[in-house]
Amino acid sequence: MHDASDPENKRSSGRTALLLGTIVCLVILLVVIRRWGAAAPDAAPHAGPRFQLIDALVLGIVEGITEYLPVSSTGHLLLTAHVLGLTGSESAKEAADAYAVIIQLGAILAVLGLYWRRSKQMALGLLGRDPAGLRLVTMLLTAFLPAALVGLAFEKAIKHYLFGPWPIVVGWLVGGVVILFVPRRWGADGTAKLRSIEQLDWHHALIVGLFQVTAMWPGVSRSLATILGGLIAGLSLPAAVEFSFLLGLITLCAATGFELVKEGTQVASAYGVILPLFGIASSFVAAWVSVKWLVGYLQRHGLVMFGYYRIALALVTAWLLWQGIL
Repeated sequence: MHDASDPENKRSSGRTALLLGTIVCLVILLVVIRRWGAAAPDAAPHAGPRFQLIDALVLGIVEGITEYLPVSSTGHLLLTAHVLGLTGSESAKEAADAYAVIIQLGAILAVLGLYWRRSKQMALGLLGRDPAGLRLVTMLLTAFLPAALVGLAFEKAIKHYLFGPWPIVVGWLVGGVVILFVPRRWGADGTAKLRSIEQLDWHHALIVGLFQVTAMWPGVSRSLATILGGLIAGLSLPAAVEFSFLLGLITLCAATGFELVKEGTQVASAYGVILPLFGIASSFVAAWVSVKWLVGYLQRHGLVMFGYYRIALALVTAWLLWQGIL
């Protein structure tokens, strides 16, 4: 990461924040337009998911913005799909859930581009040409293993019992409270022992991996869980963020590939091919901007703002659910 005190970096961070804010406003505008169109008196009756280009763009942007922020992309996507009316039937809900996983490909490509040197180092390591790269891949696979095993064993139960609005609210609320108390105690204040991911050992990686398992509860956030796991394992905040992003490459690649094999036909049948490609493209752009902003923001401010955001979002969503608005 660059020196946060560098004026040029501050200007760049400001421009990135402005662009990210513009994208967020665009999402809100698109959702309003979509809801207004769906509520129009002359709207034609329909069966199944009425998936349109605007839906593909909204879900792609939401995925890209939230995938690497510690706010839970799964929770935001499920809630967004619910608001857009894409989960009216069981088959529509299953297709929307699978679509949400598949468009993660855009976020994967964004991090590959932003962390190209690390990605190249790992590729050379797998080819036997970079020992440090091979060691990093080994640490990432160690961290990935717990979630892979739990996911394969309990995938159906997780989707059946946890992929709903109230579990998401609980995940947001608990995660927000944890953010406000854990980072200060476990090294986000600059007292961490491990300053770079090269210092990781297998047991540090395993701690991060065990934390990633908790992110299978929608609303927890894979990014939050792995960053906190890294802090508790002894990593500095910048190193924990970098390891979280790289671990996300493996985890998201596995999840996306699994869903493509398992539900790809259903997604293509429900949404076609072009619309998912639009979702992937918008996810790529939004993730690129989001990650660049997050790295600079965390250098200066840490995680606390996300804790307050999660708690506020959980309370507002709970009230909307209680009132029957959502």
